Amino acid sequence: MTVRRLRADETTLLKTLRLGALAESPDAFGDSLAAARARPDSYWTEMTQSVTEPDRHAMFLAEDVAAAVGIAFGLVDRERADRAHLGGMWVDPTARCRGVGRALVDAILAWARERGFRDVVLWVTEGNAAAMALYERAGFTRTGRRDHLPSNPSLPTCEMGRPL
Repeated sequence: MTVRRLRADETTLLKTLRLGALAESPDAFGDSLAAARARPDSYWTEMTQSVTEPDRHAMFLAEDVAAAVGIAFGLVDRERADRAHLGGMWVDPTARCRGVGRALVDAILAWARERGFRDVVLWVTEGNAAAMALYERAGFTRTGRRDHLPSNPSLPTCEMGRPL
């Protein structure tokens, strides 16, 4: 398994993986599959640019042989220049429990360190024990902030963070 950054010419791959993640794990994301499917191609092109242009966000892919089996986004905080977010993380069910999630988290942490961020935060759906355990093993702790999943307001979420 290897982890690499998304390339600027991989808009179709980004769209395919994101829609697959939303279909397989709808309660893990603030976005809904229906909303994502309804977006025009220009949205996916702009998203690809936002994660592949220098000094912006980042998207990492985990690949097993030639197929992508996981994704994670490193996002620049809109309000705090010293903070990054780990978001949109997903691992294909066939690749879970094989270190893919940890490799993606590590890639985001390395990206955040290289960019000089002070800390990284993320939001996770409460009750997603596997995801919370992964983040805790990577040094994240609950910040005390809570909210609800935008795509399903009946599901509570909690913020986790870690210094770099």
